[in-house]
Amino acid sequence: MRAIIKWILFALALILIAKIVPGIQITGFKTALFAVIIIGLVNMLIKPIISLLALPINLLTLGLFTLVINAGLFALSAYFVHGFHVGGFVPALLGSILFSILSMIINASGKLIPV
Repeated sequence: MRAIIKWILFALALILIAKIVPGIQITGFKTALFAVIIIGLVNMLIKPIISLLALPINLLTLGLFTLVINAGLFALSAYFVHGFHVGGFVPALLGSILFSILSMIINASGKLIPV
């Protein structure tokens, strides 16, 4: 039950991000829920490989290149979901930063949600 609530909150967070960040569009709640699932899969399957390959650049930039990786993966996720559009690098960067912040808040508050 807790996981379902978290996924719903992640989808609502993505809808909020689409309202705040110009250049990000999402057509509805079902699209947001599907997009959140795709974002999770992309982060689980592709991000470790890219992070490992980009380790030298990440070390040179003191970890700031991680923001670029996250933005790219956020935009890649939008590519796979019909109805979820990210219009360029800056919206992807802002969207990924906001999604990371909101995800941390949702995960931290998840411990407060009764089962």
